[in-house]
Amino acid sequence: MKVNGKIISLKTNIDLIDFLRNNDYEISKLAVELNGNIIPKSKFKDIIIQDCDSLEIVTFVGGG
Repeated sequence: MKVNGKIISLKTNIDLIDFLRNNDYEISKLAVELNGNIIPKSKFKDIIIQDCDSLEIVTFVGGG
């Protein structure tokens, strides 16, 4: 699986929300693109990711 351009090994299929939580992402401050498609936060628990997938995860940072 590719996450933000880095190849990682996904040992088992997992839903997107659990993957993000297991990797310490703050769900409320990010956007996710899976295989070129932006995934709404409301669908994170319904999407199962696999080792052949590609994720781009963008974290929003406030400031000025």
